[in-house]
Order: sequence, then structure tokens, then C-alpha cells
Amino acid sequence: MSNQSNAWTGHRVPIVGGNWKMNTDRVSGLALANAVASAVAGVGGVEVVIFPPFPYLAGISEALCAAGSAVILGAQDVYHADRGAFTGEVSPVMLKDVGVKMALCGHSERRHVLHEGDDMVNAKLQSALGTGLHVTLCVGEKFEERVTDQTNTVIERQTERGLRDITAEQLSRIVIAYEPVWAIGTGKVATPEDAQSAHAHIRTVVGHMFGPAAGAAMRIQYGGSVTAANAAGLFGQPDVDGGLIGGASLKAEDFVGIVKAAANTGAGR
Repeated sequence: MSNQSNAWTGHRVPIVGGNWKMNTDRVSGLALANAVASAVAGVGGVEVVIFPPFPYLAGISEALCAAGSAVILGAQDVYHADRGAFTGEVSPVMLKDVGVKMALCGHSERRHVLHEGDDMVNAKLQSALGTGLHVTLCVGEKFEERVTDQTNTVIERQTERGLRDITAEQLSRIVIAYEPVWAIGTGKVATPEDAQSAHAHIRTVVGHMFGPAAGAAMRIQYGGSVTAANAAGLFGQPDVDGGLIGGASLKAEDFVGIVKAAANTGAGR
């Protein structure tokens, strides 16, 4: 995977992640992973990550390895301890053992359905980074926060608390995903201008915390009802570096269309 430090000259490689959530089974998951790997093999200038459900990670890891694929394997969540009496949890050591390279932290469904707060998100992020994994830190506001003009306040708090006590080296292994909660799985999508505004603010926050070069280098994805039809408009914004894709990642053709849109917009920068 690309480190942010490699991009501190100003060029950010777009990154597209496919979050399968609680979907697929062993057979369909393997088929989807293989189809994506085959279809993106000739697409350059973009990194591709898939986040299957926990039970299928090992099998998909083996399949990607056997195919010599550059597709990166990610996990949808991670616990903040390496081992112990934590029934039902999965540690970063376990994830790394089966070939996982990246983990999501703070996805809106973890925050708002399972009530994980900023401190928990930060603990998970630090644990994953400490084990050598890369991390996608998810931030975003709910609808009621948006309509009361709290978008910047919410994403600033989530970014600052999520990145608390992170070193410069660790920062190079983090991608931030801006996912407005009101746009996830609803069919609603932020306008390209809305996405650009939020991404620019996140970049400013990172710059204040770690310095202007780090802010300029941070890759920030957009997530929320992205499709092959609207991806180019979103990814064409100067501070939008690809997407974290939900429903559209479950169909290889749709997902690959989004990957190609990211590659095309990245090549034009």
C-alpha cells in the first residue's frame, strides 16, 4: 500500500474501498473477490481495497494471493487488544495473521448502531496501527447535525479525537473516509460541492494537527450512495481521493466502474 509519506510531494493516489458489510456467503464472496481482482488487474493509478465479512477473510486472502492480485484485503472492524477474554471480538494480530492489510475504524454503523464513541474508535485505530495495519478512519455527520449547520463541528471533533496520540509515521498509514450518515444506503448523495467542502475542512484539521504537508498528503475518500454514474463528479473534486463504497461494491461491474472513475480522475491531477 502507498504510504502518505510517498505522496508528500503533492500527488495523492486515489483509493477505492468496497465495504461488503453483512452480505455474501463463502461461495458468492469468493466469486465477487475473484471478479473484482480480475477486472481491476489492468487498471493503474488507483488502490483497491475490499472489506469482506470476518468469516470469509482467510479464504479470500488465499484466493487473492494465488491470483497474484494487487487488491488489498481489509477488515470491517478490529478490536483494541491483541488477545484476551473478549468474547466475539477479533484482534489486529488475528487479522494480520490471515493476510489483512487494512481495517475500518469508526464506520457510522459502528458509531450509531453499536454506539462506539470517539475514545473507542481511537483505541481501535491505535491498536491496528501498532500491529502494522493500515486504517481507514470514518467520520461524518447525521442528518439532524447537517440541517443545524454542525457538519464541520462534528467532523472536526471526530477527526481530532480519532487521530489523538498518533505519530507522524502512523499517520502515513491512515486514510480518512468522509461518509455523511444521511447519505449511506439512502440513495441520497452529497453534491460534489458538499463533498469538497467537507473534505477540505478535514484536510485543514489534519494540517493543523500535523502540519501543512501532512494535511496536503492525507487521502480522504467520500462514502455515501456512490455509483458508477455519479463517481466521476465526486472524485473530480480537488480534495476527494476516491470512495468508500457500500451497496455498489457487491456487484463487480458496478464497483469496477467506480474504480475506473477514480483512476481517470486521479490521472488528470
